[in-house]
Amino acid sequence: MAEFLWEAATKKGELKKGEMAATDEGVVRGILRRQGFKSITVKKKPKDLAEYLQFGKGKVKEKEIVVFARIFSTMINAGLPLIQCLDLLAQQEQNKTFAKVITSVKEEIEGGATLHEALKKHPKVFDDLFVNLVAAGESGGTLDVILDRLSAYMEKAMKLKSKVKGAMTYPASVLVISTGVVALLLLKVIPVFQKMFEGMGGQLPAPTQFLINASQFMQSYFLFMIVGIALVIYAFRRYYRTEKGRLTVDALTLKAPVFGPLLKRVAVAKFTRTLATMLGSGVPILEGLIIVSKTAGNKIVENAIIKTRQSISEGRTIAEPLSETGIFPPMVVQMIAVGEATGALDAMLEKIADFYDDEVDVAVEAMTALLEPFMMVFLGGVVGGMIIAMYLPIFKMASVVGG
Repeated sequence: MAEFLWEAATKKGELKKGEMAATDEGVVRGILRRQGFKSITVKKKPKDLAEYLQFGKGKVKEKEIVVFARIFSTMINAGLPLIQCLDLLAQQEQNKTFAKVITSVKEEIEGGATLHEALKKHPKVFDDLFVNLVAAGESGGTLDVILDRLSAYMEKAMKLKSKVKGAMTYPASVLVISTGVVALLLLKVIPVFQKMFEGMGGQLPAPTQFLINASQFMQSYFLFMIVGIALVIYAFRRYYRTEKGRLTVDALTLKAPVFGPLLKRVAVAKFTRTLATMLGSGVPILEGLIIVSKTAGNKIVENAIIKTRQSISEGRTIAEPLSETGIFPPMVVQMIAVGEATGALDAMLEKIADFYDDEVDVAVEAMTALLEPFMMVFLGGVVGGMIIAMYLPIFKMASVVGG
């Protein structure tokens, strides 16, 4: 999708100018001709410096897409034409990047594309789930209902994501603070004590000598340590992008103490909520499982869903292969089996998702309650241990003088 500048004359001979996002010049000319313009001149818009820089590009937030879907649903339900809805949404959108995307979608539809085809050209904003549900809504004539369901699904998905982020933030922040405090002590405080101890003479206690050695090492190789940490992070990210690397890391995260059970609950909640939304919107189960696997966020869970889809295509029920994956708890499998038997699978999946959303809340609270004292003891132990080690020679000297 590119930006084009155009000039054209109206039927009365008035000269008009404007900008338009389209795939090529032909699309722009076609749209302008249908609007009654003639003597059309089109040229590609030159890029600004900000467009070449990553930080100059705007980003569309998930919350903005939720609001878009919610208002769009209300407008369609009120009987407004599709083009008018998109035009109004683009005008009121404060995020300029998102406003351009909505305008582009509107112009694609004016050029003859369907809504889901126009949305599909912006994969960074509208994912496969969004596009496929809109396609189902268009074909079934229930676009307003589907958009409302989509916005509700995205709101719940955002809440789930924020819970997990909140659970991870506390231990990560404590770890960063403790690392910073230790580095500050080693680089700035301990060298002061070292100079003082050099004037005393005599043998230093082992803990004190260890800290002084660590301080000297950090002062000598601080830049190398920073480069080393950066290289380790880079190597890990490269490894995680490989198939084997992602499988290994994702498997370890699911088996990790404390965090593993939480991530499994999140995976179950996400799977059931997404599949329930797709089935309730009229998307076939085999097609729905492909999209659900892509949104899993964990390669082990993704592979389990793909294997389940293969089994279903061979004539088995959804409950049987899910039980064989070892990821989904027996209760979840049994409830899905009941949903299949009663013909209300989407409703049952929604109930499971609600239950596991509550389970995630409980797991986050339990994890925070467990980690909070552990982190405080860890931080206090490290910093307190360093302070005691530095005062040991002073205590030793005081005992000698007192003796």
